[in-house]
Amino acid sequence: MTPQRNTGAGAEAELPGLPEYTGPYVLESCLGSGGMGVVHLARSTSGMRVAVKVVHAEFAKDPEFRGRFRQEVAAARRVSGAFTAPVVDADPEAERPWMATLFIPGPTLSDRVKRNGPLAPGELRRLMAGLAEALRDIHRVGVVHRDLKPSNVLLAEDGPKVIDFGISRPKDSELRTETGKLIGTPPFMAPEQFRRPREVGPAADVFALGSVMVHAATGRGPFDSDSPYVVAYQVVHHEPELTGVPENLAPLVLRCLAKEPEDRPTPDELMRELRSVAASYDTQAFIPAQRPEGDSVSVGGPVSDTGGGGVAGGASDLADATDAGDSADADDSADAKSPTDVAEPARPSAGRLRHGVSRRVALVAATLGLVVGGVFASVELAGGAASSPNTNPRATVAGFAAWEVKSVSGAASVPRCSYGSGTLFCAQSGLVFALDASDGALLWKHSVRKAYGSAPPVLAGGLVQPMADQERQLQGLDPRTGTPRWTRDMPAHVGLRVVGDTVLLTAADGTVTAVAGASGATEWHRALPGRGTPAFSSFAGDPLAYATSTSDAGSTKVTAVDPGTGSVRWDARLSGTLTPAGSSGGRLYFLSVDKGSGFTDAVVRYDPASGATRRVPLPVERADPVVGVHGDVVHLLATGGSLEALDMGAGERLWHLETGVTRGSAPVTAGGRLYLTAPDGRLLAVDARDGSLLGQTPPRLGANSDQVSGYLPVPVVADGHVYATAPDGSVFAVDGRDPARW
Repeated sequence: MTPQRNTGAGAEAELPGLPEYTGPYVLESCLGSGGMGVVHLARSTSGMRVAVKVVHAEFAKDPEFRGRFRQEVAAARRVSGAFTAPVVDADPEAERPWMATLFIPGPTLSDRVKRNGPLAPGELRRLMAGLAEALRDIHRVGVVHRDLKPSNVLLAEDGPKVIDFGISRPKDSELRTETGKLIGTPPFMAPEQFRRPREVGPAADVFALGSVMVHAATGRGPFDSDSPYVVAYQVVHHEPELTGVPENLAPLVLRCLAKEPEDRPTPDELMRELRSVAASYDTQAFIPAQRPEGDSVSVGGPVSDTGGGGVAGGASDLADATDAGDSADADDSADAKSPTDVAEPARPSAGRLRHGVSRRVALVAATLGLVVGGVFASVELAGGAASSPNTNPRATVAGFAAWEVKSVSGAASVPRCSYGSGTLFCAQSGLVFALDASDGALLWKHSVRKAYGSAPPVLAGGLVQPMADQERQLQGLDPRTGTPRWTRDMPAHVGLRVVGDTVLLTAADGTVTAVAGASGATEWHRALPGRGTPAFSSFAGDPLAYATSTSDAGSTKVTAVDPGTGSVRWDARLSGTLTPAGSSGGRLYFLSVDKGSGFTDAVVRYDPASGATRRVPLPVERADPVVGVHGDVVHLLATGGSLEALDMGAGERLWHLETGVTRGSAPVTAGGRLYLTAPDGRLLAVDARDGSLLGQTPPRLGANSDQVSGYLPVPVVADGHVYATAPDGSVFAVDGRDPARW
């Protein structure tokens, strides 16, 4: 795919020779540029939309900058994805370091105010509450953002998201501030960032929150001037200008803008105060009003054959920061704060508030460099080390002892596991291995070629099939010992799929080779008429393989193939751009993608027996949802953490839950519960009846804070037990009947 080129403002980002790929991500368009790098909209192999930050080549040669970039990745990963855009991949050691985060649709606060003017009072209260929650989440893991400003606040459908951790610092940072150099945006910097930058703590972010609120309410900052030096002086010495801020919010904003850090409220105090600001205060999702040509919001109506509405994703202003002077993006890191220092400051009394401090200061003469704004945030809260193998002190339920096994391969990578006959079959870093599902005991292990993005090993024809798609050979392993029962050379292929007892290999010329899982023999080899190069989908319990292709006219052709014989069972052409999501009871379920926005706008059910199609629009378009189908109910977990249940028979949404897991695995339903995994290794359980959260395990993130796995393992549920894996390399098991004890 050739990247699209932005010809408008920000075209400076479009450097000659723009690479088609960064890491495994296909670059589609430029979202913005700044002094340190460029932000691109890109897609992963599976089609997930991400924002990729690539640093400029000149800075990639600077060891100090590389250290700061590694620190940015580490800081971003510490913070919960509930209020940020989680990191999905990063390579600080690449020739040009890069980091990929989920792309979150929605304008920045800066764009919103420019386009529509100041926010309404109700929107302001929800914005302030959302930012207070975000700061609490950031500060509780020991990170200070340091550059909270309107262009670093995304107005997502489920609330504001704080982005760009380029100059944030965790408490254990070893980077230091160079004398005479600062980074930040003067109208949103706290006085201590000018007076004593080595002592900047969480209260500086609260000051910035106050400045952001003034901007949201008035379209300007509390300290305004064309000169950054004058603004810096005003921040330190002058009273803030709050004209236009609603009367019921002005006192709280004024406290946030106190000159001394100890006089500012904590995020927790802000949330308590906001609950009493007005009787009309509510906590509904922040969905800003937009102009028709902007990011409009419409609610899908009843069941129909037309598309539902939703948030039209627009590229946010990811790079409004610009360089100033000749010391762009100099390192402004403060001395690391101790855990005690990083804790939120004590609640001040009203009598201690001080404004207009007349203390004389020497303003730094160096110009104030600004870093590029972008969607750079984190996966969920980082956790501790894994327990010892085969032990877990948390719970023993009805005779089942929860267990945990550390990395079998010794690598901190996510294992991929499936279940069969009381055994877990897993793949990790060049190994296929088997664990006893009752206690986690290692039964055997077998070396294979390490393959990026491999699926879990699966049973086909009674043998274990390693799904290492970069292997040169196919193998069938004895499930009891791991020894190969058959081996055959693997032909060149672009697709590998196991359906029932058959392995389907698709070549680039469109021919399909079916291999018997029990013997390794070729069952059939031919092209499917009229299918080009088919990409097969398959689903547990469904004996057929499905090949789909979409047309420019907005229709999708679906072909059901018998994997054992290669015969076509049925063909259908369905309206809309559809991707297969699951099957149940002989029916197929598809996600409908709006071609304009690229987001999912509906779920479609197709019954091959009757030819009937039913379309259920989503109330709000969803970005890159993962899906689980249980009976006639479809569960969707979208980017941003929205989990919802759709009853396809009744044509209605049963419930909706904001999980805080901005990127999660496909949900699995068993025993009236949904199970899903988060990028930090947590396993979550949700009540399938009402969408309430029942419990979750501790994070298992591992020690490599600048490495992020793009693979999210789907939990395995068998015999009432739930088996999951984590980025620290561990495999663990819990009893699914009592998630509250996890």
